[in-house]
Amino acid sequence: QVQLVESGGGVVQAGGSLRLSCAASGFPFSTYAMGWFRLVPGKEREFLAAISRSGMSYTAYSVKGRFTISRDNAENTLYLQMNSLEAEDTAVYYCARGPTYVDARWTARERDFDSWGQGTQVTISS
Repeated sequence: QVQLVESGGGVVQAGGSLRLSCAASGFPFSTYAMGWFRLVPGKEREFLAAISRSGMSYTAYSVKGRFTISRDNAENTLYLQMNSLEAEDTAVYYCARGPTYVDARWTARERDFDSWGQGTQVTISS
């Protein structure tokens, strides 16, 4: 079955960096778009970034310039590099499996993703 396991979360000071990883198994990882979301208690899950199977990336305006999504298809792993972290970035971060095909006009939405990891907590201390 599809498994997505996030890692790399933790506590970091404001201005610092973290790299999240998502290990995928149970499906042909290289043939799916993948994405990152985050959830803050009391708020809706927020889209952060997605990447097509060919490596085309889509990043939310709110984190553009600070967060970078990437993938290693040989290792079945998705990454999220987060720089210049702020207190407002404190959340649980989730990776998710998207569609098999997306094009340059794709606007990633939560409903496009059908499988989710358990999440990893990121806490930014000020």
